Amino acid sequence: MTGMVDLSRDAKGKTWARLLDLAPGRSAKVYADWLKKRGSAFAGGVQVATLDPFRGYANAIDDELEDATVVLDAFHVSKLGVDAVDEVRRRVQQDTLGHRGRRDDPLYKVRNILRAGAERLTARQWERLETYLPAGDPDSEVFIAWQCYQRLRSVYQLPDLTEAKKVAEQIVLTFHTCPVPEVARLGRTLRRWKEQFLGYFTTDRANNGGTEAINGIIELHRRIARGFRNRDNYRLRMILVGGGLTHPQLR
Repeated sequence: MTGMVDLSRDAKGKTWARLLDLAPGRSAKVYADWLKKRGSAFAGGVQVATLDPFRGYANAIDDELEDATVVLDAFHVSKLGVDAVDEVRRRVQQDTLGHRGRRDDPLYKVRNILRAGAERLTARQWERLETYLPAGDPDSEVFIAWQCYQRLRSVYQLPDLTEAKKVAEQIVLTFHTCPVPEVARLGRTLRRWKEQFLGYFTTDRANNGGTEAINGIIELHRRIARGFRNRDNYRLRMILVGGGLTHPQLR
């Protein structure tokens, strides 16, 4: 199912997420058809559209919401960065030791530390990182990937959006030239999604947080019901719990 969530903000800037609908299937056509059924008045009222890096949904937005600013979700961008670090770590592990990570391998000892934000590391974690990372990373490839990941996630923490956008633009301009292939691939991805990546900094930090919250509610109630056999019942039940009693579909 493809879920559409209203992420409108109130006068104080707080987002009140509300499930609008669930449509069967996960493709550009499913999303585009749903938008077409809403009509031009609905499409014209959408100012910002957030999404994860799935080209199908992006194409549907481009076709049906051409006046909206499209924003690539910050969580998913950061996940692309941490995934690149994991890929480099596993490759270097195989290149240097010839096997998957084991308990006493240097890179395996710091695998979770590499996923964390540098500003959150304790003194003991820094000590472990400084001890084991050089021991298992002779060409500093993991270290370079980790630095790039930290820089990528840091743009979402800068208080000044104008400055953050400048840093993000530098990331787009430089990451694809990195000698570490996994980081270079990440850089090419960010270049392809450049406008959507930078959209975060021109929309007062629009993101998919509310959508993920709705997804959590859906998963919770699906477990409570021990699953659904009927797709229509599933859709209506989730609109009820995620959209509210005043939802047009329930009138």
